[in-house]
Amino acid sequence: MGLPVRVLLADDHALVRQGVRLILDGEPDLTVVAEAGDGAEAVERARAGDIDLAVLDIAMPRMTGLQAARELSRRLPDLRILILTMYDNEQYFFEALKAGASGYVLKSVADRDLVAACRAAVRDEPFVYPGAERALVRSYVDRLHRGDDLPTRAVTEREEEILKLVAEGHTSKEIGELLFISTKTVERHRANLLQKLGLRDRLELTRYAIRVGLIDP
Repeated sequence: MGLPVRVLLADDHALVRQGVRLILDGEPDLTVVAEAGDGAEAVERARAGDIDLAVLDIAMPRMTGLQAARELSRRLPDLRILILTMYDNEQYFFEALKAGASGYVLKSVADRDLVAACRAAVRDEPFVYPGAERALVRSYVDRLHRGDDLPTRAVTEREEEILKLVAEGHTSKEIGELLFISTKTVERHRANLLQKLGLRDRLELTRYAIRVGLIDP
């Protein structure tokens, strides 16, 4: 037997991390070697240490799991990524695949599916939670019959980053410092978001961010 797969676990709830760690550390071929409380910290931890697999929650502060997955896929192309989420959501599933994730696992059945998903990811095989395949294929076929396109992003990656930080209460100056861009650029993206989404103010942006899962309600 080779060395255990080194796992980074990212979730903003310590109890969830503790439960998932118990599941993974109970397997001889898997070991949690790092934890993170948000997406930005997950990116830092993955870049700082020897990690084989990152297990990311979707809704986290500062940077979502999907945003972190995109960043990690760009910076660490050999890293395997799994999304672990409470959202049984087709849009998130497709976004996870586009972000570079190997699989999508529901927290409600993590005790049943997570270990298998981790092993599949390490083998570079996709993992879709049981029960989802039929619904996803049916939805895809229905779209083709209607002549519809696959789900598309409503906003760009940069706009999504800014939307999340605005909804978390950061000022334009703080957002600029976090993303290494000017305050004027932040304001321009914010104005574009309001116009594109047909919203009026920060409160409506926050409601939208909650609705699409960028922040927890």
